[in-house]
Amino acid sequence: MVAAGAGGIVNELLIQMQSFDQPRLRTRFRARLTGWVNGYLPQNWQLAQKQLPYNNLLLIAATNRGDSLDSALLRPGRFDRRLYFDLPTKQGRVDLLDHFLSRKAHHQQLDDPEVRDKVSHETFGYTPVMIEHLLDEALLVALRDGRREMNLNDILEAKLTDEMGIKQPVNYTDTDRTAVATHEAGHATVAYFLGKDRRMEVLSIIKRRGSLGLLAHGDVEEKFTRTKSEIESAIAIALGGLVAEEVGIGETGTGPGSDLSYATSLAAQMVGSFGMAGSLISYEAVQEGAISRSNLVAKVLADAKGKERVEDILGTQRERVRAVLAENSDVHQALTGALVDRDELVGEEILEVIAKALANRN
Repeated sequence: MVAAGAGGIVNELLIQMQSFDQPRLRTRFRARLTGWVNGYLPQNWQLAQKQLPYNNLLLIAATNRGDSLDSALLRPGRFDRRLYFDLPTKQGRVDLLDHFLSRKAHHQQLDDPEVRDKVSHETFGYTPVMIEHLLDEALLVALRDGRREMNLNDILEAKLTDEMGIKQPVNYTDTDRTAVATHEAGHATVAYFLGKDRRMEVLSIIKRRGSLGLLAHGDVEEKFTRTKSEIESAIAIALGGLVAEEVGIGETGTGPGSDLSYATSLAAQMVGSFGMAGSLISYEAVQEGAISRSNLVAKVLADAKGKERVEDILGTQRERVRAVLAENSDVHQALTGALVDRDELVGEEILEVIAKALANRN
């Protein structure tokens, strides 16, 4: 019944679209009556037919679910031109920030072009509505802190809250605090030494949503593609927590579960989609078109050779991480200690801890 109802709506819409240029009923009746009378009159006595008016109409429609439209609506002659609005570019996001911030209370710090450029970089992949929502959330952060104007830190905190959830301080046991700090410090150490042009944003052992801690890091510059070495580094960073627990504690806990899922997904894409694991066969090459990423991972792991290649990639990166942590154990220990003492390191604070450890090495 739902399908029939949807079909009825589409049919009615098509009928209405086709009737835009049809004359009114009385005009059609008069034209038909005139034609019937003219059928009985000589040629030079016939009544003049009134010329129908031209209706210059422009029909515009909008949707954010173009892939779900009925094919009947997309046939030639229905909508002659289709316009696609992509996500805003970096300059587009700067313009949006200029527009939204002109109407929202903000610290003069956010009037600095370099700061707005940084916020634009942080909002890569955001739609205009998402940017406005982020600024509204940043204002709430400021208000909760007793201020009436948002600043850059408020925006970054709002972004982290949107993506990872609000802070949920918990009383860790000494064992849990050390384990979580060791895990997150492992991610940060590997990201610093293996990540190419990674920007360290937040390193924390404060619980957010389903995560006991996090390392937030991003590209220094906007990138739309990834090389094989960059994907391998991403896998290594994901495995940094697991290996850090093995090295620092002696065994792993339940913490690395989501990291392993992410690393496995990347490795499966290298094997089945990107042609980066010794075979150029794509597991996405199916008759109906590209399959979803989750199905791709399942398809790769269901194939014996594909699963073996995934295992090889994960094993290689695991040993790579083990070597990095062994060589830079002083940095890992310094970050672990800083997290145990301070719960969270932001931006330059992470780099200061690393720089101090490296200085003591020399």
